[in-house]
Amino acid sequence: MVGKMSDFSQVKTYPLKERANKMVFSKDSAKPVTKGMSVSDLLAAMPAQLGAEAFIKIIDAVVAAKEKGKPVVMAIGGHVIKCGLQPVLKSLVDAGAVTAFAMNGSVSIHDYELSLIAETSEDVGAVLHCGTFGMAEETGRDINRALREGIANGQGYGESVGKFILENNNPYACHSLLALCAERNIPATVHVAIGNDIIHQHPDADGAVIGEASFRDFRLFTDVVSKLGDGGVYLNIGSAVILPEVFLKALSIAQNLGYHVDNFTTANFDMQQHYRPLQNVVKRPTSGKSQGYTVTGHHEIMIPLLAAGILDRLGE
Repeated sequence: MVGKMSDFSQVKTYPLKERANKMVFSKDSAKPVTKGMSVSDLLAAMPAQLGAEAFIKIIDAVVAAKEKGKPVVMAIGGHVIKCGLQPVLKSLVDAGAVTAFAMNGSVSIHDYELSLIAETSEDVGAVLHCGTFGMAEETGRDINRALREGIANGQGYGESVGKFILENNNPYACHSLLALCAERNIPATVHVAIGNDIIHQHPDADGAVIGEASFRDFRLFTDVVSKLGDGGVYLNIGSAVILPEVFLKALSIAQNLGYHVDNFTTANFDMQQHYRPLQNVVKRPTSGKSQGYTVTGHHEIMIPLLAAGILDRLGE
């Protein structure tokens, strides 16, 4: 054998009871799960560890924000709507637990299609190579029309589409988050990248109108973000690029304008954690007195559980 082996007989050890441990069973472990548990019992049964601990702290922050009258902003990607979670989001709106929404362009498209035919989400792979992907007539025609009319009436993107759904009596308007927000006068901003959404392929698309509508929403969103300080909550759910970038810029503008935006809570919910949400939502904005958390899991599981926890606490 080449070289000399270390002599482990001289390695020093110490008693296990003297070691500092991250987990103490009596206070950190899960509790028994039993049949017929209430929501509060289920949450109390979760171990005070890692993701479960972060999850409970997010619920606490949302409840505290509502009690203080501070904003709770939910920024969502398209998958949240494609999963049919609007009824869950509506329950949070009804309880006053979410005070504003931000979304990318795909959310508005899925939301509109659901309001019109109660269906959405085409099979992209099946139609891409025949040139029909994204070419549904009503979606592009109606949303582009809604934006033109909304711009003329001084509205932004989200309000334009939401009011269009209501005014045109779309048969399934009850499924629409944008219609709900327009009806309740809740900020619902849409942040798009030109060429990113199927309605940009439509012959009625007007880049100037789309850009102006989304820019108005960016200004509205910045005002919402400026009020997050001292107890607000910002939740990014399922947007890996656009909304984390928009949030960071809005926060920078708010600080530049002299608003005190510190001591608030952020969280990123996604099926896997990506660079921009981690940096632009969880870490950089919370480098002062704020707190940032991550929760990893499927939206169709985590968001109903989050809502159940919030509503249960508010009910108490």
